[in-house]
Amino acid sequence: MTGWRNLLLGLGLLVSVGAVTGASAQDFGLYELRGGIMAHSADEPAPNGFIFNFSRLEDISVDALFYSPDIDAFRWIGSPKINLGGNLNVAGRESHAHLGLTWQIPIFDTPFFVEGTFGGAVHSGELTNATAPARALGSRFLFYEEIGIGAVLPNNWTVLATAEHASNADLAQPNRGLTNMGVKVGHRF
Repeated sequence: MTGWRNLLLGLGLLVSVGAVTGASAQDFGLYELRGGIMAHSADEPAPNGFIFNFSRLEDISVDALFYSPDIDAFRWIGSPKINLGGNLNVAGRESHAHLGLTWQIPIFDTPFFVEGTFGGAVHSGELTNATAPARALGSRFLFYEEIGIGAVLPNNWTVLATAEHASNADLAQPNRGLTNMGVKVGHRF
């Protein structure tokens, strides 16, 4: 039942995304605002043998994508958007905030696109000696990567299936890392 409650919380968050007006969003350089629901620790084996375990739907995810700055350095690396976001774990496990650069590549002349993000994250979890199901992440600051495939829907709405990973790249011990998977819905301004 927890998974369904979290799904409803995530849907409520998405409804609030629609309350932001296009004019106010563009005043801040906001390109897209997203919200979604993520399966926490998706790389852990599910007890029922399936890949996806609905009982892990315990992260509420929010992302704000900002237009790429109009400077040569950003044009030289492909004009990525600035991504500020995070996941709130409603089950008391690791939550995080992230900041990174997001590249979006359209798939031919279709409404579909692929997306990748690289940046850094700060988390609320344990550094060492975590008791399962918590993870010992070794460092407060982690590298953050996300990859997804999405579609642009009518009226500037988007939907994105995504997987994200945060770890310290073995710069600290332990390096358990955290991998989440889920779905996000957004609105472009």
